[in-house]
Amino acid sequence: MKKFWICALLLLVSQLQVLDAVLVGIAGGTGSGKTTLATKLSLYFGTEAVLISQDCYYKDLSHLSTEERAFVNFDHPDSLDLELMLEHLSALKQGNSVVIPSYDFTTHTRVDQVKIVDPASLIIVEGILLLAVPEIRELFDLKIFIDTDDDIRILRRLERDLLERGRNFDSVKNQYLSTVKPMHHQFVEPSKNQADVVIWGTNENFDVATGLISGYLKKL
Repeated sequence: MKKFWICALLLLVSQLQVLDAVLVGIAGGTGSGKTTLATKLSLYFGTEAVLISQDCYYKDLSHLSTEERAFVNFDHPDSLDLELMLEHLSALKQGNSVVIPSYDFTTHTRVDQVKIVDPASLIIVEGILLLAVPEIRELFDLKIFIDTDDDIRILRRLERDLLERGRNFDSVKNQYLSTVKPMHHQFVEPSKNQADVVIWGTNENFDVATGLISGYLKKL
């Protein structure tokens, strides 16, 4: 299996056209390792690359009460400002700067702080639904899906939400059972078929994939 995807990745990157800006989309379920691989690539290329998270594009829910926000399905494409994401990725691909919003996961609102992203040779984007939305998916020159065991993914998500996002166990558990798991099967898992390359979500594979992708993209 490992040999297969390595060969597939080598074949794919050899066929990529040389573009002014190359967009790489990294998708996969919650806790699959998307951010890990995206960060490895970003660090390798340094100032030549920019890293963008789908999470920045969640819709602002300040018009809803705290109680109402708790019932929003954040794993459905409708929870994202897809129009703004499409606008920003298209602009970056054309060599223009964009102003990306910041999202507070404890309040489910956008905050005043924003991030100015200037054009770069490599645009790396990570998020669970990147390959599930056709108009977003079509922008990517290289589409990667991280496939990771469900048990590993939920443990990673639990740790992240408790330690980094100020959530409690019951909240994370209820959200996983009510929306995360069903939406994974409805949107995320089927989008794997849209990927150019599927990578098993282990650190060893991430290191190999980073080397292969970087080796080619560095020549652009």
